[in-house]
Amino acid sequence: MVDYTKTFIRGADISSLHELEKLGARFYDNGTEQDLLDILKSYGFNYIRLKLWNEPYDTDAAGRKIPYGAGTNDLETTIALAKRVMAHGMGFLLNFHYSDFWADPGKQILPKAWRHLDCDSLAQAVYDFTRETLLALIQEGVKPSMIQIGNEVTNGLLWPYGKKPDLPEDIHTPRSEADEQQYKNIARFISAGIRAAREIDSAIPVMIHLDNGGNNVMYCDWFDHYMKYGDDFDIIGLSYYPFWHGKMKDLIFNMNDMVKRYGKYVIIDEVSMGFTMEDYETYEKLSALQRKGMATKPALVAQIEHEMTKEGQCLFMQDIINIIRSVPNGMGRGFFYWEPAWLPRPGSEWATPAALAYTGEAGPGGNEWANQALFDYDGNALPALKVIRDMK
Repeated sequence: MVDYTKTFIRGADISSLHELEKLGARFYDNGTEQDLLDILKSYGFNYIRLKLWNEPYDTDAAGRKIPYGAGTNDLETTIALAKRVMAHGMGFLLNFHYSDFWADPGKQILPKAWRHLDCDSLAQAVYDFTRETLLALIQEGVKPSMIQIGNEVTNGLLWPYGKKPDLPEDIHTPRSEADEQQYKNIARFISAGIRAAREIDSAIPVMIHLDNGGNNVMYCDWFDHYMKYGDDFDIIGLSYYPFWHGKMKDLIFNMNDMVKRYGKYVIIDEVSMGFTMEDYETYEKLSALQRKGMATKPALVAQIEHEMTKEGQCLFMQDIINIIRSVPNGMGRGFFYWEPAWLPRPGSEWATPAALAYTGEAGPGGNEWANQALFDYDGNALPALKVIRDMK
């Protein structure tokens, strides 16, 4: 097991890999085709993060499963990927979403099988699902090195029961009883997952993960409430995407403040940076109406501190690593680059029509992330990988 307290994490979330490989994605380093994990390990990566969805399928009239896409990360897929990770001697962070599809600040949708449950039963369901999943992984020889309870739970989880109230204009305004109950529910659901994990193996470190890593007011409000009502944990995980989450100075301040206030290790649990603004439409082979296009819209990119070029991506990663290392007392423990290998291949979309029906979103589909990978559109390793390897 990779000990995060002693080893700086150079991590990646490659949850879409199994799907990408089935669709023909290939990866190259210096012109030679290699397994993605071999390439990442050669560039110093020592940890892999894998997301887990409860049941990322619908069922048609004939009883066939209709996948939700974006990796369709059910337990079977997670076990298969985790075995490859551990065969490479890398750490394995298991990322529970507690949803059948993406869980993030904009949506925390109840799993289909849990829709009839009340608040008490949901807490029990989180406990049972966490426990049963970990037992299944251990039986397969892939016990996680770290566990993340919920994904970007900035606005809570398992809506509507655990939906975080909006922040008041004055953060010191006393909260209503109803607001406090929502914070209690959030803490109760997360604590149920933590309790299950601790009972299986108390030595496995546990992370709680929010987005918007530069928003100190939000982090303080969230963790002040959680600390009143929730079980103990080990790591605060932050997402930091520069086109959404503020300036680097804000990230630095927030990470340092989290350590000072709460005494927890901090890890940038999701981070990425674009290497180009050149479109990849010809690679996806979708019509304009079928593809959502790049998340890095020009208006957002105009506000960031680095250029969206290969050189800009290198400089960004240098800065990110230096920021983490600057956290006092060695409490900054590393990063996970989000989907560095999500190539724009036909069929690999962030959501299928079945998934959109589950979330209630309009779509369209396609790949939003290919220009932020650590490989170009043809699967060739980019210079930022050398930066990650060589930063001491």
